[in-house]
Amino acid sequence: MSPLAHTLPAPQGWRYGLMGLPLAFVALPLYVTLPNHYAKAFGVPLAALGAVLLLARLLDALIDPLLGRWSDRLYRRGAGTLLQRAAVACALLGAGFYLLFFPQVQGTDALLLWATVSLLVTYAAYSFLSISHQSWGAMLGGDEHYRSRIVAWREGLGLAGVVLASILPLALGLSATSATFLIALTAGWWAWSRAPRPQVPQPERHATSPTPDTSIWQPFRRPAFRALLAVFVVNGIASAIPATLILFFVQDRLQAAPQSEPLFLGSYFVCAALAIPLWLKLVARIGLARTWLAGMGLSIAVFVFAAGLGAGDTLPFVLVCALSGVALGTDLTIPGALLAGVIAGSGDRGHAEGAYFGWWNFATKLNLALAAGVALPALAWLGYTPGARDAQALNTLTFAYCLLPCALKAVAALLLTTLVLRRSP
Repeated sequence: MSPLAHTLPAPQGWRYGLMGLPLAFVALPLYVTLPNHYAKAFGVPLAALGAVLLLARLLDALIDPLLGRWSDRLYRRGAGTLLQRAAVACALLGAGFYLLFFPQVQGTDALLLWATVSLLVTYAAYSFLSISHQSWGAMLGGDEHYRSRIVAWREGLGLAGVVLASILPLALGLSATSATFLIALTAGWWAWSRAPRPQVPQPERHATSPTPDTSIWQPFRRPAFRALLAVFVVNGIASAIPATLILFFVQDRLQAAPQSEPLFLGSYFVCAALAIPLWLKLVARIGLARTWLAGMGLSIAVFVFAAGLGAGDTLPFVLVCALSGVALGTDLTIPGALLAGVIAGSGDRGHAEGAYFGWWNFATKLNLALAAGVALPALAWLGYTPGARDAQALNTLTFAYCLLPCALKAVAALLLTTLVLRRSP
């Protein structure tokens, strides 16, 4: 166990966690701003651009486990080696982000090719940095409270990045957004290089072939990982469905003015950040898994309430966003801390974190893809179309946005209770 197992001083916490800010910052422009920018500024057809984005995201998800194993090998050479490669990845990520929004070519075909190559570079660098940063935190070890604080610093600063990324493109434009991102990325790497360093086991001097624990499939040999991953996937899909459908619900069910949308999203993310310290206090009292269970219960209660909302219920929906943001605090801080405990408990700490987080990030991206791939076609099949006002279509939207996530959260809570809590020593 780390000598810091029971405390994490703030200077050490932010030095590790600061890298979470630019990594979260970059995600929102890539998913939200980029399609609109290419369509409006360059006239790129949405269908073609959508195909490019889908291809890049699929390839990005598929290489995550491979990047995880590469990260493990770099850690075995020493934290300094990993940080050197991370510096290169930061340079590639910064360059890819800038070139995506300021292409140096003209014409639809050339722009699509430029976007494809730039996205692949950006996604690969982003994934490597995310996996390596998460693995570093897991290798620091510690008890449940310490692990939750490590993740809380990373995810809390990540939420600050999300808020900045949602404001800057509209307030200051893409040039200022890119400059801010590059500064944040540089500061994040600098702080990371001065963060507490994990104790990494040295490789065997006479080893000539990979041992079983270097396999990319190593995490799936651990029953505890399979159980936790099952909970994570079901809960992740439950959380991703409302994120996919929120604008449809706001515009059609609530019939709220577009000016209200920043209030809804802002209250969601700000309350998530503010709730993290409160959840950490609960972790110290009842443990990680039970705290996550409490967050799931709060989310279910909030969305059952949301199912009763209708046209004009703007203020009650602000409450829904705020409380669901509070529940989000557990989804951000608890699963990663539980995973760090699984890695340590399985005897894989110090040499397989990358493999675990590679599959973890693959599952995260799969959750988002499944939410969009299941919820949107299901809505269309059940008769909902954007802009609908008839009762049957709106009831279908309410079911998909509110009640389906509740059912999935309930399944996740059952899995957490039976597969994780009841099997804990």
